[in-house]
Amino acid sequence: MAQHSDDVVSALKALLASSYTLYLKTHNYHWNVTGPMFTTLHTMFEVQYTELALAVDEIAERIRALDAYAPGSYSEFTKLSAVKEEVGHPSATEMLRALVADQRTVEASARDVIRAAEGAGDQASADLGTRRLQIHEKNGWMLRSHLE
Repeated sequence: MAQHSDDVVSALKALLASSYTLYLKTHNYHWNVTGPMFTTLHTMFEVQYTELALAVDEIAERIRALDAYAPGSYSEFTKLSAVKEEVGHPSATEMLRALVADQRTVEASARDVIRAAEGAGDQASADLGTRRLQIHEKNGWMLRSHLE
C-alpha cells in the first residue's frame, strides 16, 4: 500500500475538484464558442478537455492508491474546487481570459500537491503534481498566445 498522508490526500482532492471543474468549463466553452477564432478555439478547447478527462481519472486513482476515497459529486467538487464554474455565455476573448486564470489556479493546486507530497516522502504523488503543473503551464501559454 502507498504511503498515506492526510495533507497529500487533501491536496490531491483539491486538485481533482479543480481539474474536473476546469474540464467542465473547457468543454462548455468548446460547445459554445463563437466568432472569428471559432475553429481554432473549438479545436484547442477539445484537446484540453480531452486531456483533462484522462487527468481526473489519474488523480482520483492516486487518491485511491493512498487508501482514501476520491470525491465524485458536483456538490463535493463545488466545495473543494478553486476553479469556479461558468454560468453565463462569455465571448471568445472572455473565455480565453477565464481559462488563463483557471490554468494558473490549477497550477497552484498542483504545486500544493508537490509540496505536500515532498513533505511526506511521497514521490509518486509529487511526480503526478509535477506532470500536472507542466501541462497547465503549457496550456496557459497556448491560451495566452491567443490574447496577444
